[in-house]
Amino acid sequence: MIVQIAVIGAFGLIGLGVLAMVVSAVKSLAQGKQDLKRIGLMAVPFIVFGISLAALGGDYVKAGVMTTMVMMGIMVASIAITGLRGTFKF
Repeated sequence: MIVQIAVIGAFGLIGLGVLAMVVSAVKSLAQGKQDLKRIGLMAVPFIVFGISLAALGGDYVKAGVMTTMVMMGIMVASIAITGLRGTFKF
């Protein structure tokens, strides 16, 4: 019983955190502190998850693992590109 309450509480806190981030992003965008490109960049994992979910036929677990793999691949590629750019000054 206590495990169920703890899991529900954890998901509730995660949900409140995500809601606070969305509200903060909308507020910053409305005040002109952030541009739409930076805020839109935060949507990339959700878009990748949606594509993975559609491609894998609605299996949430496999879509989550695929999203993690794709995001790690993007991270490795961006680190490599940044390193090359710094090395060759382009």
